[in-house]
Amino acid sequence: MKIVEVVCQILRIPNVQAKTASSQDSVLVRIRTDDGLEGIGEADSSPEVVKAIIDAPFSHNIACGLRQLLIGLDPLEHDLIREKLYRATMYYGRRAVGVAAMAGVDMALWDIKGKYFHQPIHRLLGGKRHNSIPAYASILFGKDGQQTKAIAQRWRAVGYRAIKMGWEPMGQNEALDIELVAAAREGFGDDGTVLIDAGCVWDARTALQRAIRFHEYKIGWLEEPLDQDDIDGYVWLRDRSPVPIAAGEGECGRAAFRPWIDRHALDIYQVDLARNGFTDSLYIRERVEEIGARLCNHCYKTPISVAACLHWLSTHKNAFLFEDCVEDSPLRHELTHERLQAVDGTITVPDGDGLGITLNEDFVRAHLVSESR
Repeated sequence: MKIVEVVCQILRIPNVQAKTASSQDSVLVRIRTDDGLEGIGEADSSPEVVKAIIDAPFSHNIACGLRQLLIGLDPLEHDLIREKLYRATMYYGRRAVGVAAMAGVDMALWDIKGKYFHQPIHRLLGGKRHNSIPAYASILFGKDGQQTKAIAQRWRAVGYRAIKMGWEPMGQNEALDIELVAAAREGFGDDGTVLIDAGCVWDARTALQRAIRFHEYKIGWLEEPLDQDDIDGYVWLRDRSPVPIAAGEGECGRAAFRPWIDRHALDIYQVDLARNGFTDSLYIRERVEEIGARLCNHCYKTPISVAACLHWLSTHKNAFLFEDCVEDSPLRHELTHERLQAVDGTITVPDGDGLGITLNEDFVRAHLVSESR
């Protein structure tokens, strides 16, 4: 079996808003073989930048586009393919979007492998330990405490027992930060789990001050309080914070995660399959388990990424929460025929071949803004 075609499609919903939400557009990677199988993947980054990395022509041996490297390879040999892509993109890849593009490819390769062997990906990863996982509703803050309280009430009313609220407008001043957290707790109730995503807004000392204040509201974790590159700050903060510290969503690939794990920088390591792929995420899972820390997925995108995260996280023995984006976006709800969303606060792991999802091709055509092959 050989790869004969690599299709890159950019989808975008109308009326994209200026907010921190990657559920408004996506880049799909569709890999086809000579015996008629197709694997589907996606990357969580700027779609046009990912597409450029896939489409790029040969420049020299360590600066080559991904499509040219993939044609003719056996899609089942994901380890060999990862090594080839990583080496052949050394001059522009190695971290960030170069690895994110490779993650979209890797996701599609595992989808092919599952379809080829008629097995769900979680079985190929070693076997799922959970048929379902408690999910938290992942949503942005309102503009103030009043709006934030109403949002929290809405998602508690439909059955979620955990919620994460984050990003804008947190970080403007202490009073507003506390108002937002207090409102989230009041709206979601005393017996629910409230998680706070700061959105990389503070220095380490300010973050510690906020963690101490937020501890009064019994938050489950404080996510990304510092810049994503401030590993020293995270080590310092985690040693002093009264609440667990979570981060990792911005990291792409095993090499990016390695120093965080080696230094025990976090309580919860958040891994996005659309930035890491299955091959590297399997390595990351094993390393995090070795140090006794906890794992959670990061996912604020389409059902493709949701399915990938479910397959991966279900193989983690201590999986305790799943990030379930509840953004009201057609990409989140209509891209696939299967609806992958929590019911009464619990989300079910797919058992179909590969990722276990099928694209709604009518939706793809209606929202397609660019395609290459």
